[in-house]
Order: sequence, then structure tokens, then C-alpha cells
Amino acid sequence: MSDWDLMMPGMGLTAIGVAGVTISYSGIAHTFIDGMHALTGLTLFIGLIILSAGILNGGISTSNRAKATTLVIMSIVLSFAMYGFTLNSISTLGIFAGVMMIIATPAIVMAYVVMKMPKYAKPVGAIFALAAGTGIIMFVAFGLVGPQPYLLPVEVPEEVAEEPEAIPAGTPVFTIKMLEGSSVQGAPDYDPDVANVPQGHVVEWVNEDTVAHTATSVLDLGETFDSSLLGPGEKFGLDTTDLAVGEYEYYCIVHPWMTGMLIIEESKEAIVETVLIPEGAGVQQTGQVYYDPDLITVSIGTTVEWVNNDVAIHTSTDKNGGFDSDIIGAGVSYSYTFSEAGTFDYFCIVHPWMEGTVIVE
Repeated sequence: MSDWDLMMPGMGLTAIGVAGVTISYSGIAHTFIDGMHALTGLTLFIGLIILSAGILNGGISTSNRAKATTLVIMSIVLSFAMYGFTLNSISTLGIFAGVMMIIATPAIVMAYVVMKMPKYAKPVGAIFALAAGTGIIMFVAFGLVGPQPYLLPVEVPEEVAEEPEAIPAGTPVFTIKMLEGSSVQGAPDYDPDVANVPQGHVVEWVNEDTVAHTATSVLDLGETFDSSLLGPGEKFGLDTTDLAVGEYEYYCIVHPWMTGMLIIEESKEAIVETVLIPEGAGVQQTGQVYYDPDLITVSIGTTVEWVNNDVAIHTSTDKNGGFDSDIIGAGVSYSYTFSEAGTFDYFCIVHPWMEGTVIVE
């Protein structure tokens, strides 16, 4: 007869184990999930052992109560198992189920043979042992050499960060600085705080601080524009061509007391002043003109275009880091729009004796 003193705790442990394995494999529980796999799986196995001992105590019970209990337990286990499969987020669950089937099927068949046909128990057991050994060997072999080597680590390609798109040459740029120390509440943050920018210009935020900042539109929480995190020295460009004329308040997500206002105005006819780099500027000699003119006075919003008429390469580089053309090849030009007043002394990195000045009023 069955021993209900063993069957009751066996059923309880089995139910707890099945529920825990289902929850952990379905991805519902995200805390200590690996430990939950192991603990609840162990609980399930212990419960099944105690339950089996209770059912088979004194021999295999043929009572209707024992049969009904076994069917109910099998139904619960299979129901939870199917539910777990539908929620599965673990790639190894198929292997886990296969191993369970490899263990369960021979056990059930062997129990039946021992009960009904004991004289065939040994040959049937030998057949199952050989079959299981062969299956495991083949499974491992094909797993190692097949197209899906489940035992080998999967190489995950490294994500390559996308480089920010370069601003096309000649595009007028309005620069807004994230000032050093702006992470301190009350300190000056964006410079200028209110930026009046003609539609079609590119607004470029430059982080001059030592910590990360963002420039994020306030009204729609970054839908209009969002720089994401800008580390020290990094830049973010916003093309205003498709922005409607109007005011756009923005702030830093990391330091929300940092706020600024971007005002997009009707596009005005661009004012362009040209500075030529004449032939022979790359040679230091008396009477040679290096930038023509080497001193120019313009108003805020004016675009200055440097045109290289020399056969050598040159640059136009602000000595204080405000702008830098990089290399200007022969016959190539570089443009920069001045968005703030001041005196800008610049030179050629390749030929440092070449110097010029732009005064913005």
C-alpha cells in the first residue's frame, strides 16, 4: 500500500520545485535567477524521490487512489512544463527537457518491465544502457563538430559605436558651450543661455566641462533633439533646417538646473566674407602675404570663408580653440560662422608663421 506520510511532503516539494523552475525559466524572476534554477530543480528532484518512495512503499500500489494521485501529479507537472515552454527566454531549456526525457523514459519502461515481466528486466536494462550511452556520445560529438556547437562559447561581435556625422563644409555653425563647472547648481552653464539662430544653421554644443552633460529639448523630453551624454570635449550638432521657427527650451538630463533657450529665426541672407590664402603662403619670406586680408572685421552671424589658392596644404586654426579647419587642400575652402563677439587670432598649424585675425562686433 502507498505511504501517505511520504506522499504528502513529496507532493508538496514537487509542486514547489515545479513552480520555481517554471518561474525562473520563464524570465519572471530576475533576482538570483541562476541560484533559483539550481535550488528549485533540486527541490523538484527531492520531491519526486520522496513521492515515488511513498507511492511504491510495500510494492507498486494498484489502488485507484494511488493511480488517481499519480495522474493528478503528472497533469500538474506537464501543465507547468508546457506553460514554462511558452514563456521560455532561456536558450538551454530544450537541452534541459531532453535530459529529463532521457532520464524519465527508461525509468518508466524499466519499472513497468520489472513489474509485469521480471525475466526481461536485465536484457531490457542493458539495451537502455547501451542506447543511452550511444545517444550521449553522438549528442556530444555532433554538438562539437556540427553547425551549432552548443558546447562552445558563442562569439558576440563587438558593437562599434557610430561616428557622429561630420558637418558639411560651408555649413554655417552656431556654437553653444557647456561651460566648465556648469555641473554646480547656480554656476554659469550654457553660453550663450539664449541663442538666436537663423533657420538652416547647425547648432553645435561643445562640452568644455570635466563631466558629462546633455542638451535635451524640454517640452517633449528629447523628441525634438537630444544630444545623449556628451563627455568632456565631445560635441553635438543639430541641423535646424527642418525645425519650425520658434522657441525651444532645453536642459541637461544629468543636471536639470542647467537650462537654455534656442530661438530659431527666419533664415536671413547669409553674409559671407572671403579670406584668400595666396600662392606662396607656405614659404616664409619678406613681403609675402599669408592671409589676404590678414585682419578682418565682421558682424555677429557673418560667415568667413578661407579659400586656399596655394599649391600647398594649410589650415585656419583659432589659437584659443574656437574653430579649426583641419587640412585645407589646394583649391579647397573652409567656412566658419561667428556667433559671438570677440577677437579671434588664428594661424596655420602647418606653417605657424602664417597668422591672421577676425574681429567680430
